Amino acid sequence: MADLDPPGTDHGREPGPVVGTQLGRPTDSGTAADAGAAPASAASRRESRDARRLTHGLFRRRRPIREPGAPSRAGRNLPAAIGVGAGLLLPVLVGLLFFPIIFVGIVTLFAAVGVWEISRALELRRIRVPLVPAMAGTLLLPFSAYFGGAEGLAAAVVVAVLAVFLWRAVDPAPDAAKSLMAGTFTVLWVPFMLSFAMLLMRAEGGRLVIVTLLLLVVANDTFGYLIGAFFGKHAMAPKISPKKSWEGFGGSIGGAFVVGGLCAVLLLGQPLWLGLVLAVAIVASATAGDLAESMIKRELGVKDMGNLLPGHGGVMDRLDSIVLACPVAYLLSATLVPGLL
Repeated sequence: MADLDPPGTDHGREPGPVVGTQLGRPTDSGTAADAGAAPASAASRRESRDARRLTHGLFRRRRPIREPGAPSRAGRNLPAAIGVGAGLLLPVLVGLLFFPIIFVGIVTLFAAVGVWEISRALELRRIRVPLVPAMAGTLLLPFSAYFGGAEGLAAAVVVAVLAVFLWRAVDPAPDAAKSLMAGTFTVLWVPFMLSFAMLLMRAEGGRLVIVTLLLLVVANDTFGYLIGAFFGKHAMAPKISPKKSWEGFGGSIGGAFVVGGLCAVLLLGQPLWLGLVLAVAIVASATAGDLAESMIKRELGVKDMGNLLPGHGGVMDRLDSIVLACPVAYLLSATLVPGLL
């Protein structure tokens, strides 16, 4: 049978009679066809031996070799993900520490791309986001928060939502209610949440709080990915995000404890317990944001919000962990760090 032939044999040759063979060699009683069959070449025997070594004994291949650039066990192209993540984090930190207005511009750009990706994804279900007023509000909110504080942010939110309603009133279209809700939700989900980081920047030590926030989000993603990829067995929310496990969540908490404790003592000059509280709160909010976006993507039937960032997906696939972490960091800083805000 062909299924039982050893690797390296010639399956294209018509099989001859097996009468009169001994140990695979034709005997005198064999037919002319058997007698004329050439013995296997040295190369064929070597290939058969190598194949047996790869499937038996110490040389048995435990796991198929992954091609370069192919997704890892957690579904990512890991080298690309690390490279893109570092490439994004570096200019953000440089702008945050040395050029605040550039940092505001970078955050605004990310928010605008995220809003655009959400609008494209919603169109798959024929839900039209009023993109012009939504984009105008996205550009307005972060700068209003940076220059006008909480009052400026509140006024900008009112103006942005009113602009969405007025735009739909002037341009009536089918499913106006869905469009209004989608536009309002998009403005509140992305630029409004990210603008809390601009409020932190107005405080004297607020920039270091944002650095701590970013490092905790990175720790959440990195340690959660590593622990989840190698030890994850119990899915956290199998119907929403099958690859997110409780083991990965525990890895996120452990890594964030280390990063949060070091940042609290070395960067913020605060007691260790504050870093641990920040770690738990940021990991919980980042995980909630990730699961919320996964739920929306599953409802829309898309894998990623976009494909601008190799190894990550879209910009919104990176902002999902940050958008909820920003207001949480702001609220904790306002209540737990005396005199900061």
